[in-house]
Amino acid sequence: MLASVRAPVEHGFAHLKNWRVLTKLRTDPKSATALVRALLVLTNREIAR
Repeated sequence: MLASVRAPVEHGFAHLKNWRVLTKLRTDPKSATALVRALLVLTNREIAR
């Protein structure tokens, strides 16, 4: 059960490493959270294709 929930999250973080904007992220945590959420949505849509 735990592995089935954890796997998509781990894959999401692995794919986030491909977004270069995260390496230059110098902002407050609230903005960073919104950016990471948006990138996760884009990544999930790309994976689902």
